[in-house]
Amino acid sequence: MNHLAHTFLAPDSPEARVGSILGDFTRGLDWDHVPAPVLEGVRHHLAVDVFTDQHPQVLASKSLFSRERRRFAGVALDILYDHFLLRHWEQFSDWDKDTFIRTVYQELQNHQALMPENMAVVTRRMVEHDWFGAYQNLDNIGYALDRVASRIRFANRFTGIIDEIRANEAELEGHFLVFFPELQAFANRYPESSHPA
Repeated sequence: MNHLAHTFLAPDSPEARVGSILGDFTRGLDWDHVPAPVLEGVRHHLAVDVFTDQHPQVLASKSLFSRERRRFAGVALDILYDHFLLRHWEQFSDWDKDTFIRTVYQELQNHQALMPENMAVVTRRMVEHDWFGAYQNLDNIGYALDRVASRIRFANRFTGIIDEIRANEAELEGHFLVFFPELQAFANRYPESSHPA
């Protein structure tokens, strides 16, 4: 899952939503100084990622990508799922979409002191350039994925993966629409859902 979906699925507090993004910035983090509500968001993030990576619909989606690009399919799907979430927002939320995005942006700005510097840099850029709003356009998903590809430090075929997304868009969207309600149910039950009965 990417940043929008993580904040959408997180426990309903500003600190937990900040923690849900912090889950991608934990390297070198001083865990002793992370407030409990933020830590809850980090743990939620990690549980959502484990559920996602093992889900049959996600695995089926990854199999649609060419052999050359399949190793990057998870990264592509993370960002694409933000697009599909925005496309089908009313199916999953009673929040007004634009209000939710503005709320998250404000929370990120208000809680910069909780963030390691690399996360603060990214979230400032996220707010300034309205990443979440931009993800409503599939072309912008392609631009975002190409930016990710440009940061990979070895030769790769990731650039242009949007072409494979477009070729398989209906099937990818169908897999998402089966998968995401199950993820949302899991996220709403967490942490109870993470323990065996």
